Amino acid sequence: MSSAQPPTFDLVVTLAAPTFALADTDGQIRAGGAQGVFHADARMLSEAVLRLDGGEAEPIGHDEGSGTARFDSLARPAVRVRRTREVSAGRVAETITLRSDAPDPVGVAVTLDLAVDLAPIEVVRSGGRGTPVPARRAADGTLLFRRDGITVTVTAERADTDDRGRLAWPVTLAPGTDTTLTFTVRVDDPTAAVHAPARTRDRPAAEVRCGDRRLDRLVARSIDDLHALRLADGDDAYLAAGAPWYLTLFGRDSIWAARMLLPLGTRLAAGTLRVLARRQGTRVDPVTGEAPGKIMHELRRPESALSGGGPRLPAAYYGTVDATPLWISLLHDAWRWGLPEREVGVLLPHLEAALGWLAGHADPDGDGFVEYLDAGGRGLANQGWKDSADAVRFHDGRLAEPPIALSEVQGYAYRAALDGAALLDAFGRPGARWREYAAALAERFRARFWVPAGHPALALDRDKRPVDSLTSNIGHLLGTGMLTAAEERAVAAALGGAAMSGGYGLRTMSALDGGFDPLSYHCGSVWAHDTAIVAAGLAGAGFPAEAARLIDGLLAAGEAFGHRLPELHAGNARSAGGRPEPYPTACRPQAWSAAAAVLMLRTAIGLEPDVPGGTVRLRPLAGLPFGPLRADGLEIAGRPVSVTVDVDGSETIEGLPADLTVS
Repeated sequence: MSSAQPPTFDLVVTLAAPTFALADTDGQIRAGGAQGVFHADARMLSEAVLRLDGGEAEPIGHDEGSGTARFDSLARPAVRVRRTREVSAGRVAETITLRSDAPDPVGVAVTLDLAVDLAPIEVVRSGGRGTPVPARRAADGTLLFRRDGITVTVTAERADTDDRGRLAWPVTLAPGTDTTLTFTVRVDDPTAAVHAPARTRDRPAAEVRCGDRRLDRLVARSIDDLHALRLADGDDAYLAAGAPWYLTLFGRDSIWAARMLLPLGTRLAAGTLRVLARRQGTRVDPVTGEAPGKIMHELRRPESALSGGGPRLPAAYYGTVDATPLWISLLHDAWRWGLPEREVGVLLPHLEAALGWLAGHADPDGDGFVEYLDAGGRGLANQGWKDSADAVRFHDGRLAEPPIALSEVQGYAYRAALDGAALLDAFGRPGARWREYAAALAERFRARFWVPAGHPALALDRDKRPVDSLTSNIGHLLGTGMLTAAEERAVAAALGGAAMSGGYGLRTMSALDGGFDPLSYHCGSVWAHDTAIVAAGLAGAGFPAEAARLIDGLLAAGEAFGHRLPELHAGNARSAGGRPEPYPTACRPQAWSAAAAVLMLRTAIGLEPDVPGGTVRLRPLAGLPFGPLRADGLEIAGRPVSVTVDVDGSETIEGLPADLTVS
């Protein structure tokens, strides 16, 4: 975390992608820091401060949902104020309700001071501000703020307005009565790179009733947040990575979130696959990181649209080493969950191009490992999911030098090769080459990555030396099939100790490593998606107790954070009566953190469909550590299904298509 990066964790976020508001807990949006109303990577409103008779009301409480927030305060002992904020795409509407319980009429001068700076999100993230945009008062009292082709329009009924950006209402409150004031902010932004879905149906209707009610509450809140994070490219929906810093298309994040949400249906996966396929690399560009067949990393506002200080990534940036194999596996998994063959078939050329990148540009030195290097010098130094500059460290704390070959990426590549082969075979195309690729990669990995401590290295550095720190990355290997049973036991043992699993989830780095810091971004913190992925891998490999311990840690964190798992939290040790510590600048909500709740549910019930093969497997987590449960509104092959796990561990599934059998 940069020392200049403004904290966000205690702010109230109200979201309907690509628009969101970040406010203090009293509802005020104050100048400076990260507060504001944002739309598609730019801050459209940098201040919205409500005053009564020149002073701010005293806050007494607030309540927040995904798209709505309410803030209650007292202006005088007898005057109550409620601000109700509703956010939809390109629009923020606020209702201010004043109530007087005084015995006599009360006169109140209500003002709202507004400001606009159109600061790009990366400027806000670095602690900076944009240049103020002057207000212009139209003849009808509407306030207009215009620059760089963007227009912010503010309308308010019965308000006096001026060119300072102030709204004013003279109000007289009769005893025991309410008065309602309203204002609306609208954004016209033709330069936006991302857009809201044209329709808002497709809201998952999943409902969980579990012996451990923490899971119920976490899934319910997560589904609300995931719906609010939806963006679209035409008719194809996908998930933005997270608010406030990553409310855009992120290859890796959007793919992982869609993959974890397959139990709720394949529509989101299909949209994500198609959106990324349309932007698949076709040429070699060292500045953007593009290469033929490569899946992009992130999409941002065109560089020329809004100027900000400091270096900026290209608008379409491809600096990710793992999005491409993960895209392949998402296509395969969606097919197994019932994505129609016609939708899979049209993506096969993109699959073949992605496989071509895997065995070509992904291995520039020809040593058989997938690796990365920021050849253009303007992008990310690290290009796995742990992409901070200090994320790849040796056990003694030294930084590894690129090119870097990450352990989990070799596992992703192995799995992607087998998944690609299965798809190609099923659709009458040759896939044997990719099985041979996978087998050879596994043998190379076995020979080069294991360290004397008995676990895989985090990575190989530029000199092909194993980076010997113990990190959560190796847990991602459990779900790939690349490890032998003995190797899986070694990984489970390494991750199951207190140094890795002693917090509220899985630490990103062992507490015994020299680079460990529980409040670092990637070297000791806990990430919900990372923990859930590893827990699923542990359960699938036959380590239910270790999986349950990690899930229990996340459920405890979910309760502490209001049932909304943040992007990450501190990796402090878990203690009796303790609480997880927030990471000050974490995104909330974050797509793959919210989706982790659904992956935890899937892990608990052990649901694994193979629609092309005609089977569905149910293997509940041994010992029922979270009690009996029932999940309604899941989806397999386009059909709603319900899964029940009883107190004795017996399981039933209802609603399956007739051509599928439970194994």
